[in-house]
Amino acid sequence: MKLRLLAYFLCFSAIGFSQTNIFVTNAEADTVLRGNYSPANYEASVVIDSKAALVQGVNAEVNADSLKSYILRMGEFSTRNTGSDTVSTTNGIGAARRWAFDKFASFSAANENRLLVSYLQFDQAICSMMQHRNVFGILPGSDTSNHQVIIIEGHLDSRCDTPCDLNCLAQGIEDNATGSALVLELARVMSQYTYKNTIVFMLTIGEEQGLYGAEAFAQYSVDNEIPIKAVFNNDVVGGVICGETSSSPSCPGLNDVDSLAVRLFSQGSVSHHKQLARYTKLEYKEELLQQVAVPMAIHIMSGEDRIGRGGDHIPFRQNGFTAIRTTSANEHGDASNAPGYTDRQHTSDDILGIDTNNDSIIDSFFVDFNYLGRNAVINGVAASMVAIGPRTPEFNQVSSSDTTIDVTIITETQYPQYRIALRTVSNDWDTVYTLNSLTQTLSLTPSTWYFISVASVDSAGVESLFTEEESIYGAWLEKEELDIPVSGYELLQNRPNPFDESTIISVHVANPSEIKQAHIEIRDLSGKMIKILPIELKTEMNDVIYEHGYGATGVYAYSLIVDGKVISTKRMIFAN
Repeated sequence: MKLRLLAYFLCFSAIGFSQTNIFVTNAEADTVLRGNYSPANYEASVVIDSKAALVQGVNAEVNADSLKSYILRMGEFSTRNTGSDTVSTTNGIGAARRWAFDKFASFSAANENRLLVSYLQFDQAICSMMQHRNVFGILPGSDTSNHQVIIIEGHLDSRCDTPCDLNCLAQGIEDNATGSALVLELARVMSQYTYKNTIVFMLTIGEEQGLYGAEAFAQYSVDNEIPIKAVFNNDVVGGVICGETSSSPSCPGLNDVDSLAVRLFSQGSVSHHKQLARYTKLEYKEELLQQVAVPMAIHIMSGEDRIGRGGDHIPFRQNGFTAIRTTSANEHGDASNAPGYTDRQHTSDDILGIDTNNDSIIDSFFVDFNYLGRNAVINGVAASMVAIGPRTPEFNQVSSSDTTIDVTIITETQYPQYRIALRTVSNDWDTVYTLNSLTQTLSLTPSTWYFISVASVDSAGVESLFTEEESIYGAWLEKEELDIPVSGYELLQNRPNPFDESTIISVHVANPSEIKQAHIEIRDLSGKMIKILPIELKTEMNDVIYEHGYGATGVYAYSLIVDGKVISTKRMIFAN
């Protein structure tokens, strides 16, 4: 969804900016979301809940033909615009919602009616329509003593150039029939298994006009104290062809094909959102990689989304819930619809493919169903491990010598093992250690910044979500050895250096004082100013993202300026 001012001005009069009267239409589903239920009422006749069975089952049972059938059906509604027809049985968002509801219901019927199907209804003026509905299925968790909710979501609505054009053909195949198909397929596959935590498979509406369906569910969750543990948003997840104007960070150029990589976007650098992205990649590497026929590269991106763009994970993050977005490596367009725009996204050309030999059968596809299936499995396995995993512990770390620190687990001490994740300059963890006791001594290089976090591991070998990271810069060294400026502000080496089309610049604040103005200046080696990035400095880590673009090469210098004074300068190298 393109968050551009033009789009807002075009449809401002047709969109109201707050939801009211938000409620779950199925009272039983509402009760489960609140955790007020007996798990025995939803117990499967044959309980399948082991780590190995869940991983193997999701990997084996996600089906490319099923995904294709869902996408073909969604394309038949002509448009799924949020403000389109709700009465017709064949066209518009109403018909699409009822079809999705019935699909969830059929999955439930095939699994002892354990999947509770509902709408989340809310009132808001969007494209001159006042009432709207997300569609979702709930798989109740088996452990209400630790009631938490995991959401796997994608937006069902589609659009053309103008957000509220209700008459154009808007099949919205890549954006976002692919994400909706992924959610439906995981509901089909995962509803036969048992998880400790409740899982919600949700299709939102109003994404294309401002993320309104996700915002409504996030607000409902806040209002009703729904403990959301993790949100996996899927948007544009099945296309493999690069467009001419694909939003950075994305693909190298027109018609480049990539079906072997996927991008995970999340807010921040030292954040629980980025930790969920790292966890997702870790589960793939450790639980799936040896089983899959086609290995995938998972890229943990620096930004929360593509440049100038946004998705349904953002309202959840804004309301304090951990959330990430999965998106294809390649994307066909930036949805700008500017003069000369020829890409498919947000046009009537966002279709399944073309008929190259005029036999009325599509034979050249823009979506790779096997690729979409692989992305579904990555989502499903990560969500499964979150849903059966133990509680996250707390820890502390203290210096034990000039070059070592002791990491000690201080809560949730009942588990047989724990894990410590260390990171230096990349977006991903460098090393993940396994601990067989509550304390581990680590040897670290004194001159390097580290970011450390921990997780519990239960007797089945499932790790919890990791804690938020704590930063360590030679915590065992004296301050004067660290070369930290007297001001208490330290400019860190950018990271990654570089990995994608953006890089994170961090400033560690040891002794904050009143600051009139602070910013990062980026210059080329001749001294020419390239970019000025404002930065708010608070205690501990402070990040800004510099978006340097795809294919940048060379060396830039970046400086921390506080109240007009240069505090520190470093260099960053671009070679991607």
